[in-house]
Amino acid sequence: MIPTRVFAAAVALCLASPLAAQQTTYPSSWDPKLMERPDVKSALGMIEKNYPQQLDEWIRLTEMPGKSGQEQVRGAYVKSVFEKEGLKPTIDSIGNVIAVRKGTGGGPTIAIMAHIDVVFPNETVKKVRRSGDTLFAPGVGDNTASVANMLATLRTMNATTFTSKGDIIFIATTQEEVGLRGAEYWLRTNARPDLLIVPDGSYGSVAYGALGIYWTKFVFTSPGGHTLASRGRPTPVRALAAAIDRLYKLEFPALPNGAVLNIGQVSGGNIYNAVPQELYFTVDLRSSDPVLLDSLDRTIVRVTKAVAEEYKVGLRVEVEQKNQAGGTEKQLEGARAHPLVQTAVDINRALGMSAGMPGAQEAVATGATDANPGVVRKIPSIAIGGSKANGAHQLQEYAIASSALPSTKLLYLLTATFADGIKVVPPAKIVP
Repeated sequence: MIPTRVFAAAVALCLASPLAAQQTTYPSSWDPKLMERPDVKSALGMIEKNYPQQLDEWIRLTEMPGKSGQEQVRGAYVKSVFEKEGLKPTIDSIGNVIAVRKGTGGGPTIAIMAHIDVVFPNETVKKVRRSGDTLFAPGVGDNTASVANMLATLRTMNATTFTSKGDIIFIATTQEEVGLRGAEYWLRTNARPDLLIVPDGSYGSVAYGALGIYWTKFVFTSPGGHTLASRGRPTPVRALAAAIDRLYKLEFPALPNGAVLNIGQVSGGNIYNAVPQELYFTVDLRSSDPVLLDSLDRTIVRVTKAVAEEYKVGLRVEVEQKNQAGGTEKQLEGARAHPLVQTAVDINRALGMSAGMPGAQEAVATGATDANPGVVRKIPSIAIGGSKANGAHQLQEYAIASSALPSTKLLYLLTATFADGIKVVPPAKIVP
């Protein structure tokens, strides 16, 4: 039996713990008075006034071809907008379109990245169908809404003579959907920005972490042979089936602190009446924990090699990409404490932008966007919502037309908050 005084102390501790958890504070640079400043009020009013034109542009962009690696049409359009706004855009070797809005000096460099590619082949019909406040089209949410938001933010800045101490770099990135390649290339070949803001996340939520993303192709090979001579001969089909079955039986904790594994492609064989000479499957492995990510990657390779040996077929392992993990929630405590994160949370609240589902977190230590390579490089980086959307990477994708309006205001207010520097506005905010 537990002594009475010990039991009472334990109860008191249990009752106090939830309250203590609620008292976690994070620094913020958000000052609600900013929305009452005449120039900012004018800018927010202009965003609202011009939103019908922004919506039209969003639809036009959605209907343009933009498959990863083939974004030239969208890139040329963005470049023309940058030029009309008086900037001098450049296109780098991977296709990123970059324009710098110069600051007066002495402030943080802010990079704003919105990817212009989509997963769909260019021949996919992307005609936008509108029903009430809903837009239906492949790619309408991911990430075309955010491209229009970025362009509207630039136009608003120029129309209201917005000034910043640091440079603001607008970047329309390419090949995000095939491994964040445009963002990775730009960050690798340019000076490090002080802040990285990526409009390409969940509406009402702020992602400050980075899922590591490993893509690997496992190719099984054999001499092949006619069906009539196939009995008892090694076949890559059985090896592939056994390997996939064993990989899906692996046990590991689920996201957000664990991992996820998906077999995204299975392909091979040319004719009905022969043992195929080559079959393959692909693995998409993701985790924010770098140790777990590497451990699972080694396990997947080991299991697949063992299956190939067991079934007496050849195996070729082709690594497509290895985007590193940003770290677990505990490992990212320093990143969470940067004012950029809480400022975005506070502006979401000020604009009435909710993360949606009950219990959804306002700030999450994960992410699979162009912010990832920034997180890995220890650059203060976040991904924010571009619109309320659903069905990403599906032909049935849709977005709520009106939702990009507050998302655009969020992007503008975030940039305006840090235009003159990174500061903390007392009192510190309390995160429930």
